[in-house]
Amino acid sequence: MITLVTGGTGLVGSNIIKLLLEQNRNVRVLVRSIARGQKLLPKECKLVEGDIRDIDSIRKAMKGCSIVYHAAGFPEQWMKDDAIFKRINTEGTRNMVKVALEYQVKRFIYTSTIDVFEGKMNKKFDESIIDPLPKKTAYERSKQEADKIVTEFLSKGLPVIFLHPAAVYGPGPSSSEGVNGMIRKIYDSELPALLPGGMPFVLAEDVAKGHLLAEKKASVGERFILSETYYSLREFVGLVLEIEKMPLKFPFTIPYPIAKIIAIIGEAIAKLTRRAPLVQKGQLIFLQWQSIPNSNKAIKQLNWSPTPIKEGLIKTITYLKNKSSLLERNDLDEK
Repeated sequence: MITLVTGGTGLVGSNIIKLLLEQNRNVRVLVRSIARGQKLLPKECKLVEGDIRDIDSIRKAMKGCSIVYHAAGFPEQWMKDDAIFKRINTEGTRNMVKVALEYQVKRFIYTSTIDVFEGKMNKKFDESIIDPLPKKTAYERSKQEADKIVTEFLSKGLPVIFLHPAAVYGPGPSSSEGVNGMIRKIYDSELPALLPGGMPFVLAEDVAKGHLLAEKKASVGERFILSETYYSLREFVGLVLEIEKMPLKFPFTIPYPIAKIIAIIGEAIAKLTRRAPLVQKGQLIFLQWQSIPNSNKAIKQLNWSPTPIKEGLIKTITYLKNKSSLLERNDLDEK
């Protein structure tokens, strides 16, 4: 039985591959660059060069596969061309489910996001309500549209299971700064100020475990939130400083009205300079959502057990200290 993984050189996908290989699974990985895949992935993987935007390369990679883990995507919050989110997250996913249905795969494990759910500030939310309204960022909307497409193919007979991770951190390669980048900036004293708000966190290894448990235990069509805890950014930074026992001056938090103005002006300038703004509106919007995802379903039905954030951060900091270059760009790495 062959298992195909997309997004394998990303944080979630690489951890999925690691666990699959530990189970002696036959793993095939769709990669945009064979050379980069060989550098980042275990030699036991069979690499197929291609792109989820190229349906013929998907057919080549998926032929003969029984299980598909679709973890590829584009997790940035700002790009010079917003259309890239739709091309990768939405249309790339459409290509994946189309081929998976053609080839009648036995399981299609889809890495979605908590962003597709409806949630209220300071309130817990679960998998029960998909937000019917378009979200405020191009990334979120592209994932909402992708989720609808996957749901449509579920109704056509594709055996889909949905996983919805929170903000992912932990050992592994990453295409965007994300949480790992923030940890490194704290450690390198490169974080002069914090944005207001907070977010839910989950260790990448635990996200991968949730995916494999869902393959074995979940019923077709089920959704599972994967999140360990919610922290404000001040609480998160404080925990990193506590773990490292660092005498670093604690960064101040920018008041929301000022952060919003900086983001608006910065993105206007970015359209001219074609360089990412210091504060991204999408990032600020996500931090202001402040809804708390509830993972009880995954814990109870899948026997999923997330790592406490302090333990996860110790693993992550150790990993980052030992890596000379964490951030290697790759447009198709998920979270």
